[in-house]
Amino acid sequence: MNKYFSKFGGLPAQTQTLSSKAIFTNAYAVIPGTVMTDIVTSVLPHWEQTRAWIISRPLSGFAETFAQYIMEVAPGGGSVKPEPDARAQAGIFVVEGEGMIMHEGKANRLSPGTFAYLPAGAAWTFLNDSASPIRFHWIRKAYKTVDGLDPPAAVFAHEDDCDLAAMPDTDGKWATTRFLDPDDPRYDMHINIVTFEPGAVIPFMETHVMEHGLYVLEGKAVYRLNEDWVEVEAGDYMWLRSFCPQACYAGGPGRFRYFLYKDVNRHPDLF
Repeated sequence: MNKYFSKFGGLPAQTQTLSSKAIFTNAYAVIPGTVMTDIVTSVLPHWEQTRAWIISRPLSGFAETFAQYIMEVAPGGGSVKPEPDARAQAGIFVVEGEGMIMHEGKANRLSPGTFAYLPAGAAWTFLNDSASPIRFHWIRKAYKTVDGLDPPAAVFAHEDDCDLAAMPDTDGKWATTRFLDPDDPRYDMHINIVTFEPGAVIPFMETHVMEHGLYVLEGKAVYRLNEDWVEVEAGDYMWLRSFCPQACYAGGPGRFRYFLYKDVNRHPDLF
């Protein structure tokens, strides 16, 4: 059974030590789950009974392509006008609770493990019609249109119904669940869940143009970020700019899994 970290909020006791693995550098940031407290939430226009942790946003000279939120919507809450920017596409992944997205007049049920992709300009609404809070990740990115290329289609899927694609020569110990077709150039981002079995590694220092948001859903590992090895666990978030070297060792004892964003399939803008 898949596990998704969802224990957001609260406030540490006055007796807690002040040291933390929270760090912001010119190549990466680590935002531990322990600092995602009640005092760093926002209320958003046109969202009712909702609070948001904005854990990344476009930042000049750092990662510039996306914003990522953790959302918590109380029973009866939601929005009939969730997206203020017609350029923005949405990737939503539910980690706790139930609700509904209305898209183009059709109701789509949400539960833990549900993924939804809403194209830029889509008509959609969000409602928690259950008796408990619903918590989900929301990735927003301005869509980069291409002349002669049709806009992408909406996607509604559940992780349990998606194939787990093993990376070559890993015996399935390093694999990805791909919610958007990686071979379809209409999509200008990938949103995946990456799974490492105990002992699996990224066996080289990945260094590439894609920006990343990596939210740890389950387990723990040591992650190489630029010149540093950082221990991360469920509830932690890693935010990487372009060309930040990275590698991973998932020592166990259980699986290590994270929710991943990266920008793909487009020419870089020239300034």
